[in-house]
Amino acid sequence: MKAVSLKEIKQELNHLTHNQVQELCLRLLRFKKENKELLTYLLFESTDESNYIESVKHYIDKQFETINTKSYFYIRKSVRKILTNTKKYIRYSQHKETEVELLLYFCAKLKNFKPSIKKSPRLQNTYNRQIELIKKVIETLHEDLQYDYNLSLEELEA
Repeated sequence: MKAVSLKEIKQELNHLTHNQVQELCLRLLRFKKENKELLTYLLFESTDESNYIESVKHYIDKQFETINTKSYFYIRKSVRKILTNTKKYIRYSQHKETEVELLLYFCAKLKNFKPSIKKSPRLQNTYNRQIELIKKVIETLHEDLQYDYNLSLEELEA
């Protein structure tokens, strides 16, 4: 089965009633957890972005506390999982400020993690890639925000 274009889907949705669109949304939510998470964000959390950021930071904190530190293999695996989920939450928001704040927070947690990530080149590379990504995103923001986030970034790099 070939998926149709977004334009065609929009046209078809315009022909449906409110109840039919609601039924389609509810049916769509049954199939993927990500669909449900996205709709939860859009309906309940998108109006208060700062609260959303705090809830994701709380999630990151809890995940870092549960990392198995017996081996760098397990640490890398857990860090990749945390980063993947963080990026998923960033995608839901689509705000550049949210992206920068969450990635800065992730990098700060990773930098202060014990045992040190400096003993693992792969973890250090993950950290460095996220720092580079933060720099690219900061360049797209307003000048005042750039200054504030660059200060935070410099503290992180020091």
